[in-house]
Amino acid sequence: MSQFEPPRFVTEQEMQVEELPWGAHDWLCRPELTGGDNLLLVRVHMPPGQAHRFHRHPEMDEIIYVLAGTAEQWVGHEKRFLTAGQIAHIPQDVVHGTYNPGTELLEFLAILSPARCDGPVLIDMCQEEPWKSLRP
Repeated sequence: MSQFEPPRFVTEQEMQVEELPWGAHDWLCRPELTGGDNLLLVRVHMPPGQAHRFHRHPEMDEIIYVLAGTAEQWVGHEKRFLTAGQIAHIPQDVVHGTYNPGTELLEFLAILSPARCDGPVLIDMCQEEPWKSLRP
């Protein structure tokens, strides 16, 4: 029986593509792909008008790095518009959301750590106050 040898290079052939309601996800680094437990890296292609609405990661830190387009990025109660080359750092368990208010595709990298946790990875907050009232 052969042992899993994770790739050290991830190209279009190795990445794992997942379709989620807010856009296509190109998984470039995750335990099932690279064998590492410390990092997740996903490139998200978010169409105009879509959003990864308010949520939190109880045990993970996250960085959102914009590649193209404009992100309406919320971290807690603070909102900023981010463009290519800009980031948002989201500490663990802080409510945040990423919205594409523009007319162009929003592309960004989401880097999360650690890649594995004991509890839920994500908790949806968009139907709870004050989050559901912050954005129409």
